[in-house]
Amino acid sequence: MIVPAFERETAMSATTSAVMLQTGGPAISAEAASYLAGGLAALAVGLAALGSGFAERGIGAAAVGAIAEDPDMFGRGLILTVLPETLVILTLVTVFVVT
Repeated sequence: MIVPAFERETAMSATTSAVMLQTGGPAISAEAASYLAGGLAALAVGLAALGSGFAERGIGAAAVGAIAEDPDMFGRGLILTVLPETLVILTLVTVFVVT
């Protein structure tokens, strides 16, 4: 039995019609998708920066303590303190490449 297009569109459930427009396209416009992608990218960079700051808190304290006991540990402490920042830099590069 062939159902006319009008009856198929009116027979859609509320969930299906919320996901797709009547033309069969996505329910979100390209402009809205662009804003959503930008917001999610900002969230990714923010969470990476938060995690990096949390890691640097402990590493920095340990590095300062090590340098206080042995000044020759400055280079190693500096490298270990800066290392978590590469996470934020890589996240920023990924955001610019993807968007």
